[in-house]
Amino acid sequence: MHALGTLKAEQLMLKRFQLEQLQKATNNFSQDCLVGSGAFGNVYRGTLDGEGTLAIKKAHTESYTSTEEFENGNRAHLFLFRLHTGIFAVIDTIAICTQRLGPKGAKILVYEYVPNGSLLDYIMGRGGRSLTWRQRLTIAIGAAKGIAHLHEGIRPSIIHRDIKPSNILVGENFEAKVSDFGLVRSGPVGDQSHVSSQIKGTPGYLDPAYCLSLHLTPFTDVYSYGVILLQLVAARPVVEKTRGHPNYHIIDWARPSIEQGSVDEIIDANLLMEECNMEMMLKMGQLGLKCVVKVPKERPTMAQVWQELEAALFSAENTINKQSSKRSLKLASLSSQSMELGNHRLKQLDYSQSSVSIDGIRLQKFYVDIDGLSFGSTKLRCLDAYSISFEDDSYDLTGTTEETTTSGNEEFRLNI
Repeated sequence: MHALGTLKAEQLMLKRFQLEQLQKATNNFSQDCLVGSGAFGNVYRGTLDGEGTLAIKKAHTESYTSTEEFENGNRAHLFLFRLHTGIFAVIDTIAICTQRLGPKGAKILVYEYVPNGSLLDYIMGRGGRSLTWRQRLTIAIGAAKGIAHLHEGIRPSIIHRDIKPSNILVGENFEAKVSDFGLVRSGPVGDQSHVSSQIKGTPGYLDPAYCLSLHLTPFTDVYSYGVILLQLVAARPVVEKTRGHPNYHIIDWARPSIEQGSVDEIIDANLLMEECNMEMMLKMGQLGLKCVVKVPKERPTMAQVWQELEAALFSAENTINKQSSKRSLKLASLSSQSMELGNHRLKQLDYSQSSVSIDGIRLQKFYVDIDGLSFGSTKLRCLDAYSISFEDDSYDLTGTTEETTTSGNEEFRLNI
């Protein structure tokens, strides 16, 4: 087994690109190709011959003191992710470029390109972007699976330390991809309950227990993920300044409504403009609060989180399908009864004598067909010889009988 710190790019199964190739692909790292910026570098969209569109992350000059530090700092998680990203919601690293350019050299990683931006774009509504309740749940499940894989699918485990919406990318089919591993740390091994670490992460998503104790565990990521669940429900910044609360955290803002079961008080207004499963949104909010409890060991694991969300989605889909089937059967039954009634009335009509003449005035029986429902007249109506209009009582086709047909959620009444 190779020591991860000494593995070369070839052993990591990574391609190596020349700097000139990446400069050409990004128009010399132009602002037009810039798609994002993080603590350790900028991300550009580039197109390479034979590779298609890729995401190219160029490290800031001050982020690493040397090319060797860059390679050593990224090599362990690059190796692990190349082995495991085929089936999990973790961004795939394709290539590395550490070509010498000045005393510090060029330090660039090449990733798969994820077309729909980050989850932050949707939470903030950039460009009018929004998500349906199903898409929010799908992203939540995918992100949870990716983080759970880092915690439990790799040995030693990996703690991300910077879980936040901008580090969850949204794929073509709205699948989630966990990205940006610049702050990852190996987790506890053996009998260790934690690893000691300086505070690293993003304010608002940092676990208070970690900040107080400097004890890093997988539950540190769980806390950050719980904050994201609340943002998926409410589409609200993690910290918002209000007149009464200069730094109003989303946890403090959302907690009272969720604990009372009143998710409609905090839900993203975009969800109120379409069909939305409020029970699922409440479930997400409640699970978010479980993830951010003060004592880390009382939080669920990420595996428990995605399993609970997936089970809830399965149950919701089954309920929706059953309700849809019941509505279809009811509509089919109503349609069948209406057709039978219409046919029965038509049989009662004597069409052999549908038109008679009394004292030179022609009288005629008739029937009306509306949306496949046929109604026959039981009275003779007077027709003007030169007009097809009825007299004032012409709307009273059969007296005062009333029938109701239902289509979807609308009720249509016919006075006949």
